[in-house]
Order: sequence, then structure tokens, then C-alpha cells
Amino acid sequence: MTSEILNAAENYYKAMHNKDLASMASHLHPHVQFVGPLADMSGKDAVLAAAKNFLPFLNSLTIRAKFASGNRAMLAYDMECPEPIGSFRSATLFTFEDGLISRLELFYDGRPFEQKGIFTQK
Repeated sequence: MTSEILNAAENYYKAMHNKDLASMASHLHPHVQFVGPLADMSGKDAVLAAAKNFLPFLNSLTIRAKFASGNRAMLAYDMECPEPIGSFRSATLFTFEDGLISRLELFYDGRPFEQKGIFTQK
């Protein structure tokens, strides 16, 4: 099970890197919860809408480390966005239900986004 959820978590971010919303959607539970420094939301449609708004700002996403335990996986990765944001480190704790991502909890420094008024929804 742990290798399956690691693959699913990694494939979700590979789809994001490739800006493939349909593939991202295939990994999300209909009632997925998203918790992040700048926004909290529930539901597949809301999470995909937020991703759609973010994708134009994503230049690259490189996974640095990953591990899983039970129905959870954690990925550490680097994201590269255009200036003034630039490069930033992040991590996501994934929770899975029925083989789909039911919760995404993101960890990153949101200050550069807040200072520029980008993606502030809380």
C-alpha cells in the first residue's frame, strides 16, 4: 500500500509539473480537503480551480524526498515560479482514502505570496 500511495502522490505532482489538470483530477477524492498557509478549501472542484489559477505561475516542480506510512505520504519538493517569487521549498502531507487523495496539507513560507498579493484567500 505504501508504494501505491507514494506513486499516486508523486504522479499528482508530476501532473502539476506538466500542467495536466485532468491527470491531477484523477488522483483527487471528490471531498478532498486542502489546507495551506494561504488558503483552506474543500471539494475537488475548489482544489482544481485553485490549481488552475496557480499553474501559470509554476515553472518547475522537483521532488527531493518522499516517504509513506499507512494511508499517508509526505513529499518534499522545490518549486520554481517567475520573479518576484522565484524558488521556494515546500512539503505536502497527503492522506488517502479509497486510493485517492482525500487531504493535502501544504507547508511552505507564504510571505512572498502575501507580500505580492498573490493567492491570498484566507
